[in-house]
Amino acid sequence: MGAPDLATVFGIRDAVRSREITARDVCERALETIAAGDGGLNAFNLVMGEGALERAAALDRSREPLPLKGVPIAVKDNICTRGHATTASSRILSGYEPPYDATVIARLQDAGAIIIGKTNCDEFAMGSSTENSANGPSKNPWNPDYTPGGSSGGSAVAVAAGFAPAALGSDTGGSIRQPASFCGLVGVKPSYGRVSRYGLLAFASSLDQIGPFTRTVREAAAVLAAVAGPDPADSTAAREDVPDFEAALGGDVKGLRVGVPRRLLESGVDDEVLTSLHAALDTLQALGATLIDIELPYASAAIPVYYLVATAEASSNLARYDGVRYGFRTERPRSLNEMYTRTRDQGFGPEVKRRIMLGTYVLSAGYYDAYYLKAQQVRTLIASDYTRAFEQVDLVAMPTSPTPPFRLGERVADPLQMYLADVFTVSANLSGLPAISVPCGFTRDGLPIGLQLTSRMFDEITMLRAGDAYERATEWTSRRPPAYVAAQ
Repeated sequence: MGAPDLATVFGIRDAVRSREITARDVCERALETIAAGDGGLNAFNLVMGEGALERAAALDRSREPLPLKGVPIAVKDNICTRGHATTASSRILSGYEPPYDATVIARLQDAGAIIIGKTNCDEFAMGSSTENSANGPSKNPWNPDYTPGGSSGGSAVAVAAGFAPAALGSDTGGSIRQPASFCGLVGVKPSYGRVSRYGLLAFASSLDQIGPFTRTVREAAAVLAAVAGPDPADSTAAREDVPDFEAALGGDVKGLRVGVPRRLLESGVDDEVLTSLHAALDTLQALGATLIDIELPYASAAIPVYYLVATAEASSNLARYDGVRYGFRTERPRSLNEMYTRTRDQGFGPEVKRRIMLGTYVLSAGYYDAYYLKAQQVRTLIASDYTRAFEQVDLVAMPTSPTPPFRLGERVADPLQMYLADVFTVSANLSGLPAISVPCGFTRDGLPIGLQLTSRMFDEITMLRAGDAYERATEWTSRRPPAYVAAQ
């Protein structure tokens, strides 16, 4: 028998279960890889070394064959971890340690996983490049001059660089799928309500969802199964039973109907992205899927609708950060009003302030009907586009991002160009649908490109099955970035 594969969820789990290696050994090696490689990538805001080693030792004393036993998992820093700093990469939450674990953290631990650390992100998950972090940007392991995407960029970097075989992120408008695309990973945004949001620091409550990053679809299915399911602590968590996602994989896609919104792709999409998309569609067709042209007539309105709905909800959700109860408070304010204003001015970064102001404006008297209410009406039309499409197809395929990774600093001064990075991802959040990004190619410069597959509400199995079949027919997931650090 050869050495266990410590780069994969299943390799670690099986080796720890069989006692071929201890969970503590796995954890120590993961911590060593982070220490060796994260200095130039900035994936982590916090490495939870001591707690992780204690958790590993406890797992070694147990004989229970847990589904993720001994697997180190990185967690985005907007997901609460009891007794460990949770800052959403914002100065306004500096020093905040939640008194409770998010539901997904408790479920990962129940499954035997080890939380290895908290990852960098755009402040309060607002961004597409991780450049809005108070802790500085994360860097793409394929080329550190480029962004890893956002807002869950640190989680994507952690998996792509080999620091952990899996990570959790949050996805409000593409914040799992776009970094997965930019870092050559699988990223899953589940159906709204499939995974509890309890303990997720809210950005836009009707859009936010937690999901996994992994190297393969099968690993993503295993992590998703561990965290999904009803939760009495979250009234928006669906009561749907959680299917055995992993057991549904390994088959073919013969007879699967894949919808392609070709008119949506006619402008604004990078040529290399289009080339990779068409090659991926050809592969799915060769595997037995049927390609069907579809129309999504309101998809072009998704970006303005998203940036009205999301900012309005952010304005409301972030009102709680006032310097009174937790986190940062300005020094020596002369009045209560000055404490509020100076705390928020000093604690929030420019992008968060921009979105709070926009959201407050669209909710204000005289503008609510013209902007927010109208956006909610068009949101319904966007969802209806997909309802009609799914009458004739099983999946909708398009690029995850209209461009490959862009250079750090390239779009910071142009918020609109940054927002357009989410043009293909926001519709799944507005409609609550599940979507997955899987690697589908590389640019001439060696930067990853992702394929996005969207399926019906609570039908994650179909998109996982298609992604798995495509993955097995190609070699994209076998590649490793130059900054990869092997935990061997």
